[in-house]
Amino acid sequence: MNVVFVYSLDDAQSVRTPLRTLEQIQFGISYISSFLKKHHHNTKLIVLSKFFKNTYKEIIDEYIKDFSPKLICFTAVSSEYNFIATVAKYVKLHYPGIYLLIGGCHVSLNPDNIISDDFDALCVGEGEKPTLDLISQLEKNVLPSAIPNLWIKHNYGIEKNLTRPFLQDLDDLPFPDRGMWQGWIKEQVGARISILLGRGCPFECAYCCNSALKKISSGSYVRLRSIDNILAEIENIVSIYPEKKEIYFEVESFGINTSWAINLCNKLKDFNETVKSPLSFGVNLRVAAGLDYEGLFFALRSANFNFINIGLESGSEKMRREVLNREYSNADIVSVVRLARKFGLKVNIFNMIGMPGETYHDFKETVKVNRICQPDIHMTGIFFPYQGTRLYALCKEKGLLKNKFNNELERRNAVLGLPGFSKKQIQKCYFWFDYDVYKGHKPLFKLLLRAAVLRFKANPYLNFIYLKIVGLPLLKRIKQIISRS
Repeated sequence: MNVVFVYSLDDAQSVRTPLRTLEQIQFGISYISSFLKKHHHNTKLIVLSKFFKNTYKEIIDEYIKDFSPKLICFTAVSSEYNFIATVAKYVKLHYPGIYLLIGGCHVSLNPDNIISDDFDALCVGEGEKPTLDLISQLEKNVLPSAIPNLWIKHNYGIEKNLTRPFLQDLDDLPFPDRGMWQGWIKEQVGARISILLGRGCPFECAYCCNSALKKISSGSYVRLRSIDNILAEIENIVSIYPEKKEIYFEVESFGINTSWAINLCNKLKDFNETVKSPLSFGVNLRVAAGLDYEGLFFALRSANFNFINIGLESGSEKMRREVLNREYSNADIVSVVRLARKFGLKVNIFNMIGMPGETYHDFKETVKVNRICQPDIHMTGIFFPYQGTRLYALCKEKGLLKNKFNNELERRNAVLGLPGFSKKQIQKCYFWFDYDVYKGHKPLFKLLLRAAVLRFKANPYLNFIYLKIVGLPLLKRIKQIISRS
């Protein structure tokens, strides 16, 4: 069967080549695609952006005409869902014979709000086996039914099937289909590639969907791939993309299983000794009690890891403890950052601004910790209440969601006005975060330019203009000069 996957993103650089790197691929549909290909089905991908108006109709028409899919699979994060639902409505109106399936985290956590839209079925939980089962029934021209993980529309109502257990042996899955993304990328020189190390997270952070997703199915939620399987994928990547010199390992925390992590590092070190151009790596690390950081950092450095990402989220210990459910002290963060640098690792820090219960004083604590750590890169966003998370429920309980808010460019625009931290204050703090953290450490013109860029990118229309001009040669040259300053 011919199957099309539809994915959308906001930061698209152009209509036909919206992505900049292979690191931007969405792993969920990439794994489902390779799984279907393994079972002799044909797949193609469409990548869309709501900022390019009605161009999606032309692209959809082109792919349906040339490929004749019998099934179209959609996925969407919360902020992209309304646009994806609009695309599905167009397909259902003009091509009623094509079966429409949607999945993803937003769908899994909000199926009752989505099943009334123009999809024929939705997937709750992991999608590889449910999608294959659906195709098998469609090929037999039978009315789809009794497929675990799927909610299926019928004339008489909605068939809500139970979920199957989480996939336990991730090595059984073929490597993700990166080839399906290739035509949608205008690759940046030197861009890295990403590999998924496992699925699930053992932590219960209040802003994250993992705590809700782990309740969807039975079986162990936290699963890591075998080291041999990961090495096999690296060898596969090197053979297909020999120009790639850096790999980012996507996992909730590399410290979930320390012995596994150190063994992987040892194998990566051995691998690098067999190639002319050694690969470098980066990974996420959650600060947690009882972790042997010295041993882990030694292994990371020996394996040629260049950086780690650490989630501070808030510099207020009270906020972390009482709102975010993250147990570590500021002293722990500073100590881990200093130790990482001792081993030659760059440190990138995640921060959030404008969470329920946060005050301006709490925000200043976030700035303070960042000023002490001086992260090589920070990834700072404005809190957005995603449905299905505990913080969304808290926002609803506190009456913070009374007004309908715009979910375009989420995490760049303040959506909550808090008693101790107004929406205007939150937005201003977001724009000037670099200045507050790096003043005296980085050139002033660079910090002022960063504030200006963030203002541009927080406005849908100005962001569109920004994305159109950043690729111009002069702008690229200016960015290179700034990055080296």
